[in-house]
Amino acid sequence: MSLLQAILLAIVEGITEFLPISSTGHMILAQNIMGIPSDDFVKAFTVNIQFGAILSVIVLYWKRFFQSWDFYFKLAVACLPLIIAYFLEKQVDEMLGSVLIVAVSLLAGGILLLFVDQWFDRPENDKTKMTFKKALIIGFFQIISIIPGVSRSAATIVGGMTQKLSRTKAAEFSFFLAVPTMFAASVLKLVQNYKLIKGDHLELLLVGNLVSFIVAMIAIKAFIAYLTKHGFRIFGYYRIIVGLLIILLMVFGKSITIH
Repeated sequence: MSLLQAILLAIVEGITEFLPISSTGHMILAQNIMGIPSDDFVKAFTVNIQFGAILSVIVLYWKRFFQSWDFYFKLAVACLPLIIAYFLEKQVDEMLGSVLIVAVSLLAGGILLLFVDQWFDRPENDKTKMTFKKALIIGFFQIISIIPGVSRSAATIVGGMTQKLSRTKAAEFSFFLAVPTMFAASVLKLVQNYKLIKGDHLELLLVGNLVSFIVAMIAIKAFIAYLTKHGFRIFGYYRIIVGLLIILLMVFGKSITIH
């Protein structure tokens, strides 16, 4: 993987990680379009550059992120359902190898987002507060995102809206929940593949994290501004287009693989 390819992948990661459009689906498309070969370092790279993305959340919301133990306990409670993912590791690995599952998930999730604003019509200045029960329920919604193409962001935001949070508050809690979730995944992948990181690989990781950090900050600000005024419909249409694009490429014999 070249430096340019690493930068382009990091841009894709930064844009898509916190939007409800599935970073997994876009990473698959980006890697296949650029012809990036499948190896252990590429797999580690695509996970570890999430660290730059989550750092953007801490920087943008640092006053709210470093606030109280009650806030951290609620994040911890929301992370508890992830234990389920541990026992489903084999099934998750099988799904991760299926491009069709990614495409169908993008398509189905897109259709859902076309109607979610109507189902959970909440005023943006609502006073609904986060509770431990709400955090736990949102955590269970996060488990749905172990299905490739679902989008962790989409699942947790919709989960928050089912708990009577406004679109903005649901999105912000989704961002906060991403920090421990993605940090754990990044550290685990780093520990598992630390022997691969040397020389040029270290440079690619540093540049990738820097780029994903900067791009994610811009994406989060733009997403919140748009979401507050317009809702999810455009993201629904976009997911449908991407899902159909992947399916059409497969139908016409294009070899698409998950790296």
